[in-house]
Amino acid sequence: MISELWNVPNVISLIRLALIPVFAWLVAIDQYGWAGVLLAVIGSTDWIDGYLARRLGQVTEVGKFLDPLADRLAVFVAVIAGLISGVLPTGFAIALIVREALIGIGAIYGWSRGVTKLDVRWLGKAATLLLYVSIALFYVGVGFNVELLEAAAWLTGVPGLVMYYWVGVGYLSDMKKAIADAR
Repeated sequence: MISELWNVPNVISLIRLALIPVFAWLVAIDQYGWAGVLLAVIGSTDWIDGYLARRLGQVTEVGKFLDPLADRLAVFVAVIAGLISGVLPTGFAIALIVREALIGIGAIYGWSRGVTKLDVRWLGKAATLLLYVSIALFYVGVGFNVELLEAAAWLTGVPGLVMYYWVGVGYLSDMKKAIADAR
């Protein structure tokens, strides 16, 4: 397991994870614009670790855990911090939190019923990208006082949120089928 950890894609995922507390610190000291820039970096590197893992033949179980962990944790911290700081619109942030909670509960329920893996959906990746962009734009727009970026955040955030819920319903359906198959 230790040897699986230290490959290029997993190190990238670990760096992404290590940057999340830096993001939180920037929010804590009211540097919302720079926090948004850092979140954009964390989000934009999301595809790199997966691409390199496949390209270099370094796909590992550790990597399959680290990559989505970095995504979920970054979005979670950004949404909670954005809600508390007032950077994110309340309804938008709550809609993200509710979706994540429902998926998390579904995942725990499925895991307790023997489901260990669900296939990632392309639409889910696209939704995550739109939401990363949207959340980062809210932070940068508020932090650097650029109203146009806040408008762009809504233009990417609303479709991203709709897609996120759509994919969530699909994941729950996949979970239901996987539970039935596991019996």
